Order: sequence, then C-alpha cells, then structure tokens
Amino acid sequence: MEIADFGLKPDPTTSSAANPDAAPAQQSAIRSPQSAIERVAAYRLLWAVAIVIYVLDQATKFAVAAEIPFPTYGPPGHIQVIEGFFNLVHVGNTGAAWSILSGHGHWLALLAAFTLGAIYFWRHTLGLRVPVVQLCFGGLCGGTVGNLTDRILHGHVIDFLDFHFGSYAYPSFNVADMGIVCGVFGYIVWSLKQPPEPAP
Repeated sequence: MEIADFGLKPDPTTSSAANPDAAPAQQSAIRSPQSAIERVAAYRLLWAVAIVIYVLDQATKFAVAAEIPFPTYGPPGHIQVIEGFFNLVHVGNTGAAWSILSGHGHWLALLAAFTLGAIYFWRHTLGLRVPVVQLCFGGLCGGTVGNLTDRILHGHVIDFLDFHFGSYAYPSFNVADMGIVCGVFGYIVWSLKQPPEPAP
C-alpha cells in the first residue's frame, strides 16, 4: 500500500531526499543555541586579561596601603625606588585621570558602570570577537573595575606610582590606569588600521 493512500505523501519542498541541499539547513535550524558557558568562552581572552589586571591592581594597592600611611607624598613616608625619578607614594584621587573632575567620584563611579554596560551591549559592534580587541578591552575593563572598587571601598582611587622628570612631577597613577590607557590606545590603533567599509 502506498504512503499516498493515507495522505502522507512526502512534501518535496522539505524532504531531504527530494532536496539534498535542504538537509544541512534543516540540521542548522534545529541545532541548539549556544549555552551560557560557550558565550562566555568566546570572550575568554578578554576575561583573562581583565582578571589579571584587576588582581594585580588590587594586590599592589593592598601592599601600598599596608606599608605607606595615607596620605603620603614625598619624604619622609614615601619609598624611594630610583632617586630623583621614581617613588612609591600613597595618595587618593577623587577625580579621573590627572585629577580631572576631582571631588566628583560618585559621578565617575556611575560613568564607569555605564561604560561597562555599554561595552556589553555593543560588544558585536566593537568587534570583541577579535583577539586583539579582546586584549584591549580586557585591560580597559579590568582597570575600570579596579578603580571602581576603590571608589566604593575608600571613596577615592588609590594612586602610588610617582615619576619625576627633572622639575616635572607626572601625576601619580596605578596599575588600573595603565590597563585603561593601554586598552584605549591599543583599540584606537587597531581601529585606524582597519580597511574602510565598501560603499553600498
């Protein structure tokens, strides 16, 4: 007895026998979506760099806070590493880099949280699947979270790296600042090297 007798004749538009090219498409359609672990693993380089920067930042700040009283800038409390050039100090910055917006730490904390959220929502547009971009944003995110942790715990960012170039004293900074600056600079360089999009 033929299948057609029961009204079960195969649909030629969906049958893999009638349309072999449809089989891979059907298999792709029924493939399960990526799990949460797979989605996180896609950005594993970003996570790794961010965690390293964050741990180094908090560990160095903890060591400085344990050894140097707050606030200390200059003798006798600072630690001289290279005479006339490099010292370890313990100061607080309630502003952004170079003490910009000093005294507005709460707004800067909100800006940091917004920045992290924006990176997440626009991760595809930013090209975060590219390894080099993950390196850049790993430094940026790790540094941002490191300084945000300081603002929440201490009300200011702990800076301790103090460099002098002759009579000029460079503003004190920390490991988180280095991660942020290197991340932003690296991403700008990468963006400038990308070929322009073809005209529509």
